[in-house]
Amino acid sequence: MAGRRDYRLVADEVAGEIERGALRPGDRLPTQRAFARHRRIANSTAIRVYGELVRRGLAVGEVGRGTFVRAAPPHPGGSASLAEQPRGVDAPPVNLELNYPVTQGQSELMARGIAPLLRPDVLLEASRPAAADGTPQARSAAADVLARAGWRPDPAHVLFAGNGRQAIAAAISSLVRPGGRLGVEELTYPLVKAIAERLGVSLVPVAVDAEGMRPDALAAVQRGAAPLSAVYLQPTLHNPLSLTAGPERRAELAAMLGELDLFAIEDTTWAFLAEDAPAPLAAYAPDRTVLVDSLSKRLAPGLTVGMLTAPPGHLDVLARTLRSGAWTAGGVNLEAAVRWCGDGTVESVVAAKRVDVGVRHGVVRERLGVGVESVARSGRVHVDPRSYFCWWELPAHWRAEAFVAAAAERGVAVTPGSAFAVGERSAPGAVRIGLASPPVDVLGDALGVLADLARRAGPGGDAGARMP
Repeated sequence: MAGRRDYRLVADEVAGEIERGALRPGDRLPTQRAFARHRRIANSTAIRVYGELVRRGLAVGEVGRGTFVRAAPPHPGGSASLAEQPRGVDAPPVNLELNYPVTQGQSELMARGIAPLLRPDVLLEASRPAAADGTPQARSAAADVLARAGWRPDPAHVLFAGNGRQAIAAAISSLVRPGGRLGVEELTYPLVKAIAERLGVSLVPVAVDAEGMRPDALAAVQRGAAPLSAVYLQPTLHNPLSLTAGPERRAELAAMLGELDLFAIEDTTWAFLAEDAPAPLAAYAPDRTVLVDSLSKRLAPGLTVGMLTAPPGHLDVLARTLRSGAWTAGGVNLEAAVRWCGDGTVESVVAAKRVDVGVRHGVVRERLGVGVESVARSGRVHVDPRSYFCWWELPAHWRAEAFVAAAAERGVAVTPGSAFAVGERSAPGAVRIGLASPPVDVLGDALGVLADLARRAGPGGDAGARMP
């Protein structure tokens, strides 16, 4: 007869097997029924054990395939803070998970822009605590940076955070109470998953199509048994799918927000690369959209400021949330940002990165192929040539976690699709490849390694044969 053991103790046993190497990254776990028989536990306990392993980040469920040991264990400190997620010390030499674009000559431009801050009197003044709304100069500079497609936010509606992640955290916290529900695209920015967990917010996946979040799917979720408190989305160069919504879709989403009485958190962190993109959702639904952005991708992640715009009726709540969470921007960074925005540094670096991303997509086309089932029958690569990442649907003979583990053994780090998936049973057989961080020649070599690897049969593949 099956025993009634505490599921957490059984999960600890499996975690120990993973730590000792008895279970390796990419290994498929038994079915829950077989696991229950082997461990002499109830089927209901086995279900809870598998759920606990997924919660701890030790396993991942893939649709129609089963449950697998994750390629990378969670960071020893658990979930990273809302301010930072540190890179592991054992990261492979070519890291295509991180995506921090830096162009040639960028540091020289930035150094010239902040040289006046080295004067003692200027530095002393900049070192004073900054308010959530910064200074009039900072608000005007931020409004100029955020402006696009004929839209420019009112500087009076701009607030500041220490970085983009803190801006997202503040926006979610101001709109969704602990225990509340936040709608997100069914594949979403991994930091939003971590932030929501820290804030006690449940994420609810909303279906997407070629233009991102579907208004009808959002309506179906909101009209269900448990409504949403808000929705988070990326209408321009969605991470990881690189999708961009057209003007008509944005208007439909704006109308749906009004119909459903919902607020949206619009993340435009990568939108600066799409010079020809439509105006943000905030232009279509100004009374229902909190827009978040930062200078981290435009300039550098360590010298950044988060920016938020909000409707007048939500500004005070959002400002209090920034202060109470200690998420306001530092005075020195804010002053540096004002100077970089005003002296043309941001504009020049953005222009250089738009050129750089095109060069890198040339390497992607050469090494992987784009938009066709090529790469020697090795899956489908989805890209937008303005985006610093691509989404690779792997061939059927590769599981995502096993591919990530095999790539790491060859010195290349990529991100499994499970990192972006919302819900335990929605992990896709795909990986995201970040294109921004390594030098172009190193990127080409790394993509060549991945293309070669994809042609081979993965663990558990058909007869272990190579693809022709």
